[in-house]
Amino acid sequence: MKPQAAFRAVVEGRVQGVGFRYSARREALRLGLLGWVRNLPDGSVELWVEGDHSALIEYRTWLEEGPPGAWISEVRAEPRNPLGTFASFTVEF
Repeated sequence: MKPQAAFRAVVEGRVQGVGFRYSARREALRLGLLGWVRNLPDGSVELWVEGDHSALIEYRTWLEEGPPGAWISEVRAEPRNPLGTFASFTVEF
């Protein structure tokens, strides 16, 4: 089944060293989303997420809070066309 929608996001704040990527993966899998998450050199985290519209909205809301230990100062999300090429949601290095 082809994903309905997608977004690319950059999350800023205290998001590295707090388990953010693995929590983001766990939440994405729980919601049935596809894509990836990775740390950026500037201390932020970047994500590409695809799936059902309602699941993407719920995930975007989760990004505003993050996991325990994280402190989110900003989430910049841009709608994108889904690629439909992902088999799961992965942590990239």
